[in-house]
Amino acid sequence: MENQQNATAESRMSDPRISQFLMTTTFVVGAIGYFFGFLKISSGSPEEAVGSVALLSVGVVGILSMVRHSVFHRSDAIRIGWDQGRRNNFQIEVGFANLAIGLPAIIAVAFDWGVVVEAAFVIAYALYFVQVTVLVLMDRDDGKLNLFRVVMSLMQTGLLGYFALSALASAFSQQVN
Repeated sequence: MENQQNATAESRMSDPRISQFLMTTTFVVGAIGYFFGFLKISSGSPEEAVGSVALLSVGVVGILSMVRHSVFHRSDAIRIGWDQGRRNNFQIEVGFANLAIGLPAIIAVAFDWGVVVEAAFVIAYALYFVQVTVLVLMDRDDGKLNLFRVVMSLMQTGLLGYFALSALASAFSQQVN
């Protein structure tokens, strides 16, 4: 009876619809962060813009990604075609990396640690996505390129970099003046 309950629980945890929902949610939350970032940057406040991006597009996205990669690792592995039939510690580590960037980004915004610190976490996430892009380009045993993942990773990198560098440039120009 206990084995049957464990199998049922494992089956629920490995349902790819769970990770697909979490992935879609990360896209939506990230887009909301960028939307507010663009609203704030267009009103002349890159420093406020990077706060929105750090909070939502890095912080909340990082935590959701940790849940998807680490808690629902089997579901995510099945979703992306990497299921090995057993736990993949590398994938769980990826979740921990997302948490390690996302949680401090939220804390930096919540405790008002300043534009430079917020921008640093945004840049860290941009560097993470540069590396993800390289891996996606290299890791195709079947020779097929996942163009959607490449485009999404490049967009993430570009948007994160734009908001971080805009905020830093504004902050440093105010110090000089």
